[in-house]
Amino acid sequence: MYAVVEIAGQQFRVEQDKNIKVPLLHEEPGKKVTLDRVLFYTDAKGKHHLGTPLVKNVKVEAKVVEHGRDKKVIVFKKKRRKGYRVKNGHRQHFTLLRIEKIATTRAKKATAPKAEETGEAKEE
Repeated sequence: MYAVVEIAGQQFRVEQDKNIKVPLLHEEPGKKVTLDRVLFYTDAKGKHHLGTPLVKNVKVEAKVVEHGRDKKVIVFKKKRRKGYRVKNGHRQHFTLLRIEKIATTRAKKATAPKAEETGEAKEE
């Protein structure tokens, strides 16, 4: 069972009890986060549910494990025969999330009131 969720404009495939690195979220470590922008979902039976654009009644609950910085990415620019060379480095901030569960919340069906509750007499 897995789902595809959108976090900060990026799509991530999530599975229960797995860790994912996402762009920095402003939540404290140890707090729970609910991800409700679910784009795709497969249930335990293997049935696929595709959203248009979102799947209704499905939420992903995650826990913030830690914040950190990724490995350095080197950005090197050069223009030939001009003597132009620039070297920059960048470390992106990230949040590590632990996926607790993928929960479906089904809408409750409205039940018809019983005859005794409405005051109507039974015909026998």
